[in-house]
Amino acid sequence: MRQHVNPLSRNFNEIEKIPSLVEMFGDSKLNLHLDIGCAAGEFLFDLALINTSWNYLGIEIREKLVKTAKLKAREKEINNLYFVFGNAHNILNDDQSKFIISNLKSISFNFPDPWFKKRHYKRRIIQPEFINILSNYLQRGTLIFIKTDVKDLFDYMDFTIASNFNFKKTDQQDFNYSDSFNPNKIKTNREKYVIDNQLDIFERIYIKI
Repeated sequence: MRQHVNPLSRNFNEIEKIPSLVEMFGDSKLNLHLDIGCAAGEFLFDLALINTSWNYLGIEIREKLVKTAKLKAREKEINNLYFVFGNAHNILNDDQSKFIISNLKSISFNFPDPWFKKRHYKRRIIQPEFINILSNYLQRGTLIFIKTDVKDLFDYMDFTIASNFNFKKTDQQDFNYSDSFNPNKIKTNREKYVIDNQLDIFERIYIKI
C-alpha cells in the first residue's frame, strides 16, 4: 500500500541538520549506499546486518517511519545504518548535505511512488534537476539503481537519467553484484509482493562517467 505524501509541500522546506559521516556511522570510511524512499527501512536493516562492510543511509519523507527506524537501529546497536527524514531533493540540494553525495558509492530508488496522474509527475522523486544535482557531485563510478513494477514510471525514470550525458546504462547481465551494496540480492518487501503476484519488474543500473 502506497501512502501518498506531497513532496512539494512547504513542510519539507526546512531541513534537519545532517550529522557528519563520523557521527552517523561506527566506521565512516566504509563504502556508503543511499536508499531514497526507504519507508520503514526493512530493506536497509536486512542489508546492514548481513553486509557489515558497507554503510547504509536511508532518506524517507514520512517522519513517523524515520523515528521508528532510528529507534530500532539504536536498540539493535547497528552502527552501519542511519536514517534521515525529509524530501531527498531538498536535503541533497542543500549545501550542508553535499558531502553525502560526494561520498556515495551507489544510490537506489526502489519502487518509488509513481504519481500516476500527469499533473502529478512533478511530484516524482526523479526529476531532471535532481539528476543534475547528482551528476554534479557524484564521484565517477558511482552507481544508480532504479526498480519499479510500473512500466510508465520506469520509462520516465530511464529517460530522465539517460538524458543526462554524465550517466551511462550498464549491462545488467554482466554486472557483478558481489561487489555492490547488495551482494546477496536481498529483496524489498514491495519486490517480494510483486514476485508473489507474478507481476513484471523493470530495473536498470547507471554509472557516473
